[in-house]
Amino acid sequence: MPRTHFHFFNDNKEWQQVDKIGHFWSAFHESQFAISALKWANVPEKKAIIWGSLTGILLQTPIEILDGYAVDYGASVGDLIANAAGSAAVLGQYLAWSEVRVQPKFSFHQTRFAQARPRVLGSNLPEQLLKDYNGQTYWLAVDVAKFISPASRYPKWLNIAIGYGTEEIVFNDPDTNRQAGFRAYRQFYLAPDINLAAIKTRSKFLKTTLFILNMVHLPFPTLEFNKRQKFKFHPLYF
Repeated sequence: MPRTHFHFFNDNKEWQQVDKIGHFWSAFHESQFAISALKWANVPEKKAIIWGSLTGILLQTPIEILDGYAVDYGASVGDLIANAAGSAAVLGQYLAWSEVRVQPKFSFHQTRFAQARPRVLGSNLPEQLLKDYNGQTYWLAVDVAKFISPASRYPKWLNIAIGYGTEEIVFNDPDTNRQAGFRAYRQFYLAPDINLAAIKTRSKFLKTTLFILNMVHLPFPTLEFNKRQKFKFHPLYF
């Protein structure tokens, strides 16, 4: 890849900001995993929280530095802010509640738009999972049980999730996308969500597996709102 001097590139208007939410999601979970790993290693809780929370920034920043030397783009201030926000969201919750109660999650479904630019949006499922923003949905899952009385009979595994996605976005630049005949629009979702980490098990392996899988929002009946179709119900949304 051709290299040049270090520079910044403003991409904040691109991809309906879905890529920025992806940076937030990645940094959040990297920090959350680091905190759990440090606690498991018997690092004092306060140190585990502080140093673990920085992990998302520490892992993501080198990528932005490398991007800063790329000819076709550069380091993104928006990406750096999203990375910092993801790590800060973990730290803030631990400082406020000593635990995570609101967690970003991810879901994906294949779309027809990837066929329009397979080299950019992906030519197969693994590539599309990373590149096709039309199929990506990011969620904020609220652990309702943690906000109400412990004596309540509300299921501890049942969360409420608010989602965000976009569709008909094939080109990163909004003007280019419109000129190509695509009309990108934002989508907002409301759905139940399963807190897999709340499922009780004696198996350390299964507990770790559920903790990792809890990054993903599982398919559920979902209510969507967008400016084009207004309200739309999905019996099962991926």
